[in-house]
Parts: sequence; structure tokens; C-alpha cells
Amino acid sequence: MKAHFGFRTLILMLALAAPALFGAAPERQQAQAQLLDHAEALCDNCFFGPSYYYYCFAADNKVLIGYQRAQVLNWEDKSKNYLTRVHKAWKVWDAPGDTIPLSYDDKHIWVTRPDGKKQVRMHRISSSDIFLNNKQCQDAGKPSDSPKN
Repeated sequence: MKAHFGFRTLILMLALAAPALFGAAPERQQAQAQLLDHAEALCDNCFFGPSYYYYCFAADNKVLIGYQRAQVLNWEDKSKNYLTRVHKAWKVWDAPGDTIPLSYDDKHIWVTRPDGKKQVRMHRISSSDIFLNNKQCQDAGKPSDSPKN
């Protein structure tokens, strides 16, 4: 009987400690964001190669930069992706307007597809070299100038 009590206690302690052991997910922050700029690095004449779609948002007095990677099957026309007929998750996110709701944490940005059915997870990055049209996006990855003593 005593062995069962020790085993139950051990199981209870492991269940309570699991979030701390494996690291609880960071809290997502919700925001209304403005899409400032977007850029593409398309895979041309690809057979299951990746294309990258970069987005720059202004949210909560911050500039958030994220990218979506999509597997591509195309030839002769890099704007097409014949895989989206088979797997809808490889469809590229298209902003429904200039202002959108999103959520974010330190590693990801989540936006909702225009149909409202599913969220797209983008990976956050600090590099802003890909943006050519918006000064805020270009300056987002650069260290701020601070006075030197």
C-alpha cells in the first residue's frame, strides 16, 4: 500500500512540474497592426523548393518583421504554386486590408487568413534588409544610435 502512495505522489509531482520543466509557452500579445511593407523571395522553376514572403507590421509602438515560408511547385511562372491545390497550408497569406488584428510573442507572429478560418504563423526576424519601400521597416533591424561618452 505504501508503494502505491509513493508512486501516486511521484506522478502528481511530475504533472505539476511539467510546465516548468518543458518551458511554458510565452504569452501572446494581441494588437491591431498596420501592414507597412511586404517583400518576396520567390523560387522560380521549383520542384518542392521554398519561397519566402516577408511582412513588416507596426503594432504596439513596435515594428514587427516576420516571414512565411511556402513550399512551391512551379515552372516558367514563379508567381504560381501548384501545390496549393493539394495542401491549403502552403497558400501565401494575403493581407485583407491595411489594418489587421494579429498576435505575437518573441518568436512568432500570428495573422488570420482572409477567410477567417485559420491562422498563419510567421517566424519573427530582426533583419530588415529585404524591405525597399518603407523607412520604418528598413530601420527596424538596425541598432539605434546612442551618444558615446
